Amino acid sequence: MNAISVTDRLFFGSEGGFADREAAEARVRDALGGADDGELFLEYRESESMVLEDGRIRSTAFDAAQGFGLRSVAGETAGYAHAASLDDAALARAAATVKAVAAGHRGIAAVAPRATNARLYSDANPLAALDTAARAALLAEIDAYARARDPRVKQVIASLTGEWQAVQVLRADGVRVADLRPLVRLNVNVVIEANGRRETGSHGLGGRFAYDRLADATTWKGAVDEALRQAVVNLDSVPAPAGEMEVVLGPGWPGILLHEAIGHGLEGDFNRKKTSAFAGLMGQRIAAPGVTVVDDGTIPDRRGSLTVDDEGTPTNRTVLIEDGILVGFLQDRQNGRLMGTGSTGNGRRESHAHIPMPRMTNTIMLGGAHDPAEILSTVKRGLYAVNFGGGQVDITSGKFVFSASEAYLIENGKVGAPVKGATLIGDGATALTRIAMVGNDMALDPGIGTCGKNGQGVPVGVGQPTLKMTGLTIGGTAV
Repeated sequence: MNAISVTDRLFFGSEGGFADREAAEARVRDALGGADDGELFLEYRESESMVLEDGRIRSTAFDAAQGFGLRSVAGETAGYAHAASLDDAALARAAATVKAVAAGHRGIAAVAPRATNARLYSDANPLAALDTAARAALLAEIDAYARARDPRVKQVIASLTGEWQAVQVLRADGVRVADLRPLVRLNVNVVIEANGRRETGSHGLGGRFAYDRLADATTWKGAVDEALRQAVVNLDSVPAPAGEMEVVLGPGWPGILLHEAIGHGLEGDFNRKKTSAFAGLMGQRIAAPGVTVVDDGTIPDRRGSLTVDDEGTPTNRTVLIEDGILVGFLQDRQNGRLMGTGSTGNGRRESHAHIPMPRMTNTIMLGGAHDPAEILSTVKRGLYAVNFGGGQVDITSGKFVFSASEAYLIENGKVGAPVKGATLIGDGATALTRIAMVGNDMALDPGIGTCGKNGQGVPVGVGQPTLKMTGLTIGGTAV
């Protein structure tokens, strides 16, 4: 059964759905008359979570929600109304609200998104793959395994979360696009103690697939082993030094720095409004030679991937920076039309209660020519940052601050002691030009990213190879 037929059963003629699809389509046509663009976005979502702490289930939750969002676009203006029920009267009120946006406007309706037969993940509801008892048993097994692996373990927190989202996009021209989206995640956090010192390690993984992949013993044991490894490393950490120095970023998850420091600055809305540090620089060099960055929403099963975005446009592999030259921005339909480029399939929203905007999917720096060991050997004194925790960035200036959750000193080309409390400080535009070496070991993150923008959170992915950067400022705790 295809996505259209599944979503038709959820949204029309059923208990809790619109009484009649044709009547809803007529309402959309009337509401969007004279508008440049717009759509009715329908959503049904099931989500659940279970958290185990020290051998006991601390919390478990299940939620099911549905609703719609109706948008009308006229030039740079957009009207949006939403409701948490698929109620004909609510749709009528929403239509009256957004219709005012195009009053007196005589726009030419934008061409509908192109059709796609691609499927980047299974249509099946992933929550059906593991019942409550099986999930509880898996988390208990994770707890027991962690404690058996290292007697110094004092606390184990493990969680499983999953969701299944069904969406349908209806346009005034009668085009309908539907998608069925699975998403699961496993997190493991351990605390170990030795000689009166306690340290934490954590690891997570997930993607657009069912629980059965996470339930595979090789997978979840690998997550536990990684969390334990990080905790053991932190036991031996020393205070981080401070000052300007060379920094080597490890492959995979450290790409979150790339995502935050420059990714948002390459989104179309910020550049159209000229609030990005990269506004007006199309075709110019903004990064060191050898730096190529893409946003790829078409990678099967990845957390940031989508068969179609939340406007119904198929996602793409969009080149943003090619050999250091700015060549593209990420666009939704409205900003892409206003900038004359069209959508890149990056129109995303957190839910039916949110208006779409240009957002990243899986943002990746491609690999280069250097072996990681060669890169490390060139550093006389610096920092090797392998994993990151929290961070923040100012979109307008590009200034960022990131905390390293796992990092090591580099002395004379050798990786030395682990350090604690290191923060990386800089700005994205400058950091791009200070990439001195790009490794040949590009890797994707394990599937844990969530991106925030204007109060909306969406799942994303990142990736990069080992990188050497010069002249970054390190905020440390050593005295």
